[in-house]
Amino acid sequence: MELGQKLPEVLGTDADGKIVTTDDFEGRPLIIYFYPKDNTPGCSAEACSIRDDYAALREKGYVIIGISKDSAASHEKFAAKYELPFLLLSDESTEVNQAFGVWQKKKMAGREYMGTVRTTFITDADHRVVAIIDKVNTKAAGKQLLDTIAAL
Repeated sequence: MELGQKLPEVLGTDADGKIVTTDDFEGRPLIIYFYPKDNTPGCSAEACSIRDDYAALREKGYVIIGISKDSAASHEKFAAKYELPFLLLSDESTEVNQAFGVWQKKKMAGREYMGTVRTTFITDADHRVVAIIDKVNTKAAGKQLLDTIAAL
């Protein structure tokens, strides 16, 4: 996914097993953040930071969506534990991760594996990408989003 591109139609599956598409958010700008795994230190810090700035982001008209390959059940527990007010979508097949280009080869502790590269996409109301944050500051992700939006 690159600047100016229109988002893929399918975004993932919600807690009820419904396929969520960009049509569900017609005319509204989106913040879509991909993260590796529920309940890990970096992902929890990122989600809580976005939660803490949620009201300011919503005030600017943005719908916030978090996407990972975790199951809907995992997302429900994660959202409840941290009181996350935004939508978390499941992409267990990694098709959405792949469509956005965030499913990539990673290295940790000397081994290589495929995984989600933490990335945030900001769109306009027509769901065209207007900003990409690929160096996410997990502890200040909300502020980073507000600063990025202010600069648009």
